[in-house]
Amino acid sequence: MEYVKIGKLVNTHGIKGEVRILSNFDKKNLVFVVGRKLYIGDNKELVTIESYRPHKVYDMCVFSEYNYINDVLKFKGKNVYVNREDLSLNEDDYLESDLIGMNLIYNNLSLGSIKDIINNNGYKLLLTSEDKYIPYNKEFISEVSLSNREVILKNLEGII
Repeated sequence: MEYVKIGKLVNTHGIKGEVRILSNFDKKNLVFVVGRKLYIGDNKELVTIESYRPHKVYDMCVFSEYNYINDVLKFKGKNVYVNREDLSLNEDDYLESDLIGMNLIYNNLSLGSIKDIINNNGYKLLLTSEDKYIPYNKEFISEVSLSNREVILKNLEGII
């Protein structure tokens, strides 16, 4: 079982056990659905989403195993995970976290590897191993090759 971090449970909301999850996960539509199994904390405690709603910057969930605020307080500040197999991704589909460690190629030259993906107020940036930033959008990424572990870049004139 491969666990993928989808966010952090930052607080409770109300007295009926609803929780606030802060998440920048790229495939929220696959994760935050009724019936989805999530795993919370280092012990990966299993919970099932009973209800979901977006609220401001949070993803609000009620778990079917808990229905009172005191039951979910123990999760405050814990990371939330999903089993990768439960996401049912297509063969050519990938998660943003899969890009970390891949080589960046531009005009058949290596620009290093992807060290991190930074969310900069709605704009995502690839942080390279040489501490350079490259915008993460269709204008600059030509192809992502999962088999070769490469990200082929385009239109970088003036950026690097």
